[in-house]
Amino acid sequence: MKIAVIAHDGKKPEMVAFLMRNKDKLNAVNLVATGTTGKYAENSGLEVNKLLSGPLGGDAQIAALAAEKKLDMVLFFRDPLGKHPHEPDVQMLMRICDVHNIPIATNPATAQLLLDAVWAKKE
Repeated sequence: MKIAVIAHDGKKPEMVAFLMRNKDKLNAVNLVATGTTGKYAENSGLEVNKLLSGPLGGDAQIAALAAEKKLDMVLFFRDPLGKHPHEPDVQMLMRICDVHNIPIATNPATAQLLLDAVWAKKE
């Protein structure tokens, strides 16, 4: 299983907390992340394949993986109240996930439901 993790700057602490709560589950998957979020994931003790930072093309790289059906899930903790210069890339990523039927969670509650559902199937 390959899961992409992304978090806007204001949501990185939430992402780290989520990763730590689910470390046992996530150690068993291949994680890919945008650059800065990847650093946070590594600092929480997870192995992750880091791509470019989101504003520098990382969101587009993850969208490309989704379009090629090389992802099973995207966890993208978005900050709906912040301004993001790469918003067109964010919208493209979400559209690509919808087009290719890739589950995408934009907040910790939905991300937890997705992970729990996947692990319930494995048991």
